[in-house]
Amino acid sequence: MGAIPREYNAAVDLIDRNLKAVRGGKVAYIDDTGNHTYAELAERVNRAANALVALGVQREERVALALLDTIDFPAAFLGAIKAGIVPVALNTLLTAPDYEYMLLDSRAQVLIVSEPLLKAFQPILSKLPDLKHVVVAGADAQGHLHLAGLFESAGKAFKAAPTLADDICFWLYSSGSTGAPKGTVHLHAHLIQTADLYAVPVLGIRESDVVFSAAKLFFAYGLGNALTFPLAVGATTVLMAERPTPDSVFKRLVEHKATIFYGVPTLYAAMLVSPNFPRKEDLALRVGTSAGEALPPEILKRFAERTGVELLDGIGSTEMLHIFISNRPGDVMPGTTGKAVPGYKLRLVDENGQDVKPGELGELQISGPTSAIMYWNQREKTKNTFQGPWTKSGDKYTLVEGGYYAYGGRSDDMLKVGGIYVSPAEVEAALVSHQAVLECAVVGHEDADKLVKPKAFVVLKPGAKATEDELKAHVKAALAHYKYPRWVEFVGELPKTATGKIQRFKLRS
Repeated sequence: MGAIPREYNAAVDLIDRNLKAVRGGKVAYIDDTGNHTYAELAERVNRAANALVALGVQREERVALALLDTIDFPAAFLGAIKAGIVPVALNTLLTAPDYEYMLLDSRAQVLIVSEPLLKAFQPILSKLPDLKHVVVAGADAQGHLHLAGLFESAGKAFKAAPTLADDICFWLYSSGSTGAPKGTVHLHAHLIQTADLYAVPVLGIRESDVVFSAAKLFFAYGLGNALTFPLAVGATTVLMAERPTPDSVFKRLVEHKATIFYGVPTLYAAMLVSPNFPRKEDLALRVGTSAGEALPPEILKRFAERTGVELLDGIGSTEMLHIFISNRPGDVMPGTTGKAVPGYKLRLVDENGQDVKPGELGELQISGPTSAIMYWNQREKTKNTFQGPWTKSGDKYTLVEGGYYAYGGRSDDMLKVGGIYVSPAEVEAALVSHQAVLECAVVGHEDADKLVKPKAFVVLKPGAKATEDELKAHVKAALAHYKYPRWVEFVGELPKTATGKIQRFKLRS
């Protein structure tokens, strides 16, 4: 990885490297409206920068983006950055109170919102003293400013703001497992570092790739997958505004012959039970990644059988911006998250901050160049998470033979059964390996003696049947006896966050 110069603008780098490589005529993005070349993207970015400056937004002020995955997202995101303005990418699946909190907290001057999402903002617009303009992306601006109109009247050349590599570049809100969302603040240098450390050497992304991410651009995972990584090497990216269902994903994979696909375990599980799973010869996949939650070995195995592609399980976070532990092509250890990504150091510590021995469960801490600098206006949470060069992940891990890291659940999800830590993820992986189980979640539940034991909530595959005793026996056969779920409750679906993570706290209550 080359040293990043002190005077540096992330948007200038990601756009100009492609123009200098004479990729102006190459397709950068394919969204639901059609193809957009690198030259067209560069022009849109400049128009977005000019439009924001014309609206009176100053350097270092915030602009909120609540945009579906279309060409408007990279244009607005990179346009803001080029102007030295700080884009705040908002989760498009939230509610009005969530948005009210984030817009008040960030003091965003402008909100750029996709037309279908505007209704969630309507009840709160009068309560936001810092918000000066609402700009709508879509056919009907409903009385607000129209993004297409602003772009049309803005100039197509823009002189970038003289930003530094250590300047604040953008924010992402981290939902966290508890409490109010946290504005996670990243620097200009961070985007390209995730590409240089993970995407190029580990994922092996290259200019000839066509990439498609089921994870949306507002996620740290999706932002790297569908913006930073492809722009870093000049690849082509497929964007999809609608929700990722098995059928919507299959359509893009087959139609656009995607070579890299980024998903999450819950989606892979749903894809694998779909009768419409494409034939191997209809796919062009060479790499698939999984993140967001631990990937059960059974899903890894079945996906490889159907596609010939071994999924690369990894873990990243909003705080670290992208993946810092990952399996590698040709070096996949099922049931683990892989090894440290180059450029990141890892340590596992006990409750007293002391290193644990190999094979023992400890809390994962990461040191690497892409760590966020703080949570906005949350000093105590900042001090607790960002401790000098180390960032606390809140995840429990074990270092197993061969230097692989095995996930043991969230620090606040761990169960102590009979004085021994039990990882919910391990019990869940055993349950999911049963042929009737689609997905499940394991939480702690008190028995008659007020002792915590594992309880499983299980969603069966359509048409499949299984009994409680059958599933208990299945886990006992796979794991140490004390780890089996003492109760199994069959449910139609599991409660999930807007990002698709299982809300275990709802199952515990």
